[in-house]
Amino acid sequence: MQPGDTIDLDVTDVAHGGVFVARHEGRVVFVPDAIPGERVRARLTDTSKSSFWRAEALEVLDASPHRRPHVWAPADIGTPPERRPGGADLGHIELGHQRELKSRVITDALHRFGGLDTTVSVEPAGADETADGTGWRTRVSLHVDDDGRVGPFAARSHRVVEVDDHPLATPAIAEAIARGRSAAPGRLDLVQPADGRVRVLPRAETARRNARGRGRPRTAPDPALHEVIVERVGDREFRVDAGGFWQVHRLAAAALTDAVHRGLRDAGRAELDPEAWHLDLYGGVGLLAASLGELGGPATRVTSVESDERATDHAGENLAEWVGARAETGRVDRWLTHLEQSASPAERARLRSGVTVLDPPRSGAGREVVDALLRLQPATLVYVACDPVALARDVAQLRSGGYEPLSLRGIDLFPNSHHIETVAVLTAPGALS
Repeated sequence: MQPGDTIDLDVTDVAHGGVFVARHEGRVVFVPDAIPGERVRARLTDTSKSSFWRAEALEVLDASPHRRPHVWAPADIGTPPERRPGGADLGHIELGHQRELKSRVITDALHRFGGLDTTVSVEPAGADETADGTGWRTRVSLHVDDDGRVGPFAARSHRVVEVDDHPLATPAIAEAIARGRSAAPGRLDLVQPADGRVRVLPRAETARRNARGRGRPRTAPDPALHEVIVERVGDREFRVDAGGFWQVHRLAAAALTDAVHRGLRDAGRAELDPEAWHLDLYGGVGLLAASLGELGGPATRVTSVESDERATDHAGENLAEWVGARAETGRVDRWLTHLEQSASPAERARLRSGVTVLDPPRSGAGREVVDALLRLQPATLVYVACDPVALARDVAQLRSGGYEPLSLRGIDLFPNSHHIETVAVLTAPGALS
């Protein structure tokens, strides 16, 4: 069969990445916009692999009881696939069932890649989550093409589609988008910090050319990206650049802080040893370092490590109330290498009795960082993961070095999309003895 051919598929399972699993004459076919238990009519898009094909759903022939009208009408299955905006690939599924499917994805990844026989449940971000999982995005990125069209990319493409509404955005951001704004080709970011006022941050595209006149578009810097805004978690304030990293869901920062605290209580670390040395790797502006400081008191020794220099500067200010806190700029792998080479025996002992939190990018911490942690042997690791497969691979390596998970929690920080956050707490051999 060839791309463009239409087939009917019985959907049997969910896969990582917002697609679902069907089979055609024994071959796996990955198809989005479906639900396990459904029968759909689909059009093949890629038949180049011998082990699996890809398809796009065109019509539901036998619907799941968990199907609902899509929360983002342009992304509904009644829209031609090439016109469906990306970013809400589970929006056609009842919210509770979305979380069951996400639980299945995390559990399967940890079993297949981490060797764990456990089930991970997925909980809402907080009690104030909306009933249909909309209105949570405090940060939205739109794209501007060469013809001036502004909107999200169509799913699994780099083609801009114009839409009339943005239901996942907070009402203030959705209103700002509706008012419209012209922009040069590139990206348009909208940010709503704690003060409620929406910032519109254009990231115009310029061309970086080589001697032969060839080049790749890049995003030009804009001074507005460096406006310092304030975010709040409970009574605590965090300074961050408007264009810098902060959690997207309006409840996410509080949810992660709470998950770290609960996980450390599970590990018997409800109060941290003020003499120990704690680390926050990939620390951003210090959110999770502050969560450690709250458990350790004003003398907590905690070091936040972040490669972005401006984020590190903000982390230094955000952690100023803890006299033992430091914020350092560096790539985590290189920083750990230097630490191993320079740490005194007393410092190593303090690290071994401390907590290390890590919140790596989607690709995970990786072998080099995990190997360094295995050599340093902090008593407790708190791993915040946005990709279950990357988490599972790193957990497998940590387990080979003697660490075992004490708790695993899934948190639905991205309702109506396939993305999911997992917080894993692991302890070193003998840490609880």
